[in-house]
Amino acid sequence: IGDNMDENMETLKENFRSQNKSCFILGASGETGKVLLQELLERNIFSKITLIGRRQLTFEGKEYENLVQEVVDFEKLDDFAAAFKDHDVGYCCLGTTRAKSGVDGFIRVDHDYVLKSAELAKAGGCTQFHLESSRGADKKSSFLYLKVKGQVEAAIEALGFDRLAIYRPGVLLVDRKESRPGEWLARKFFGAISAVGSSSLSIPIQAVAKAMVSNTLLQPEQKTEILENKDMAKLGNTKANQ
Repeated sequence: IGDNMDENMETLKENFRSQNKSCFILGASGETGKVLLQELLERNIFSKITLIGRRQLTFEGKEYENLVQEVVDFEKLDDFAAAFKDHDVGYCCLGTTRAKSGVDGFIRVDHDYVLKSAELAKAGGCTQFHLESSRGADKKSSFLYLKVKGQVEAAIEALGFDRLAIYRPGVLLVDRKESRPGEWLARKFFGAISAVGSSSLSIPIQAVAKAMVSNTLLQPEQKTEILENKDMAKLGNTKANQ
């Protein structure tokens, strides 16, 4: 990606910033959500950032002072419709695992909570929605995880946002301290591969977050776009991100 793209990014950033838009993040306490929040604060493209979650998060540092936090009960989201009102852009990094929450819990979080949040956001005036999904997501998959991810993608697309961006990262490379040994080995292995070149199987979490923010500034032709690892790696590499 040449300097031209970087200059364009700077211009896009200025234009976007001047529009005084607001956004919300779902799942700001998770791996991607945390990095996404830092990225948004650093690039300062929104006049207001709201975190929507089941508990109040504590942050240290001046840059977090102006964050708005809305605490909601995901089991009764309709009661919290106001939290989803008046945002231009929504970012959803919400998710759990079958290992952590069991089958029912996984479906409830990754499908029901995500879809309901998107519905409320759309009803509240949100026009642009960014969804973190997974590589291989497919509503016809025989794997529960990929099937649920594919189903929620399709259901959100049917809501008809002016713009929907779906991100499908592979294995997320994170420096996580409490990582389980198996995960740690997988990350080391994929990390070694992706150090050699960008891998279709794995991607650093920073690249996903950077891509989500850079992509917010772009105006694609189609209403729905799906970004795979290579698309995110490309978007996550522009100088405007530094």
